[in-house]
Amino acid sequence: MNRGFYTIMAAQFFSSLADNALLLVAIDVLVSMHAPASLTPLLKLSFVLFYVLLAAFVGAFADSLPKGRVMFIANLIKVFGCALMFLAVHPLVAYAVVGFGAAVYSPAKYGILTELLPPEKLVAANGWIEGLTVMSIIFGTVMGGALVSVKGSALLLSFDIPFIDTGIDTTSEAAMAVVVVIYLAAALFNLRIPETGARYEHQERNPMKLVADFANCSATLWKDKLGQISLAVTTLFWGAGATLQFIVLKWAERSLHMPLDKATSLIGVVAIGVAIGAALAARVIPLRKSLTVIPMGILMGLVVMIMVFVRDVIVAYPLLALIGFLSGFFVVPMNALLQHRGHVLMSAGHSIAVQNFNENLSILTMLALYSIMITLNLDLDMIIVMFGLSIAGITWLIMKRHQRNQAQHDSLALIGEHKH
Repeated sequence: MNRGFYTIMAAQFFSSLADNALLLVAIDVLVSMHAPASLTPLLKLSFVLFYVLLAAFVGAFADSLPKGRVMFIANLIKVFGCALMFLAVHPLVAYAVVGFGAAVYSPAKYGILTELLPPEKLVAANGWIEGLTVMSIIFGTVMGGALVSVKGSALLLSFDIPFIDTGIDTTSEAAMAVVVVIYLAAALFNLRIPETGARYEHQERNPMKLVADFANCSATLWKDKLGQISLAVTTLFWGAGATLQFIVLKWAERSLHMPLDKATSLIGVVAIGVAIGAALAARVIPLRKSLTVIPMGILMGLVVMIMVFVRDVIVAYPLLALIGFLSGFFVVPMNALLQHRGHVLMSAGHSIAVQNFNENLSILTMLALYSIMITLNLDLDMIIVMFGLSIAGITWLIMKRHQRNQAQHDSLALIGEHKH
């Protein structure tokens, strides 16, 4: 890998690290505001909103400028979102602006890899980026918890710059100041990303044509027999993963009696499980066998329901690591298959846009449902059982659909043979 690739990796790591730390800081702000519990999952919902709304346009914008500059602009938008929280703008609005920056960032992050590296290095590069993203989720979540903890905030507020009044007086402001510094570090790395020289002259500017083109790509992927299965699985996985993050935080507080700053370690354990499962799947499951992992999704849904019986941290850690492992092993082969089908049927950029749209729409839907359940004061154990059953049930339906697709393919092949 060349030096430019490592610069992209550093920029991606710091940007994602700050995103995940900021989520915990924003949750802490909501808690200090005595906001209703149903607003907590809406934070993530506000973050992914622009991924859905701008799905048809961000790819074209990423191709209209050098990718490093697009990533730099996106990071400045994130810094602006962070600054809004300093100015006492509601966390839901401020975090939505950060999400706007993240939506702009995403296609540039993946698109630059195809410009910078030869095709034979793309799989390895994607593996590095995904692995680093998981690490940034682990470190970012734990770091966010540490920043808002009693010890962390006391340490931050004890810093004093001579002759300068920073105006930072609260735990949340001190934590946000650290997050802004990390975003600025990511922006500096963006400026060091080399010019690839790639130019896309014939960029579509008409919004209606962009939407029509996007809708066409989406329909193509959903109609493809392999594309629809892999897209359905990854869509379910990302929605479930985002919701599980909030369920675990609530469960830690209620069943394990852990405060927010300690509960973040449980999210880290799930992420470590995902990383191990993903690494093992990448090693032992070839692309042509990727659909054999679907039953893992059913198993994951069933294992999630065991959470209702757990009241001890010693049992919680291995259980959450197992849930993470199953989901990582389950989603990586599906992701590889989806990228492959997307690349075969259309451009990589278009297929990533379709994938982002579907996955984030799933996150929006699942978090909205979870927020409604919290508002209705449903018992958490009941929510966990419904959540686990939904994952297992939907994965089972996807598996049945794949079996039907295969049967149709086999019977068509037989008809073809008889004709000859």
